[in-house]
Amino acid sequence: MPALIFKRRRGALALSLGVVFALSQPHLARAETRTEKARVTSAPGAMLRGLDKVSGVVSEIDIAVGQTVALGKVQITLGDCRYPTQDPAGDAFAWLVIRDAGVDEPLFQGWMIASSPALSALEHPRYDVWVMRCKI
Repeated sequence: MPALIFKRRRGALALSLGVVFALSQPHLARAETRTEKARVTSAPGAMLRGLDKVSGVVSEIDIAVGQTVALGKVQITLGDCRYPTQDPAGDAFAWLVIRDAGVDEPLFQGWMIASSPALSALEHPRYDVWVMRCKI
């Protein structure tokens, strides 16, 4: 019988510790509410910036979804550009596929985030590409 009482007390203690933790961490309770508000909208295009590291030339690239443009010897294809619905000037993120000209295997394929270009960056010895914003 004492083992059963200990188990019940231990369970009650864990439950009460969980309640105390939840009450002491109100930001965790609001996480679901923030997720519901984080809606995004797809844009018809994006503004990218490209840098040729050898010549120092910076290029502004206006690209539509599904379009492929050249930056020197690399080809950039935009799959999608999304932005927060409640804040169109907010953080944009774009799905890009970047290939060397004439090569099928991509150098980069994935989401690139405007506010954190180093988080998911193109690794190329000559060119850098950044997402600036979505075109609305």
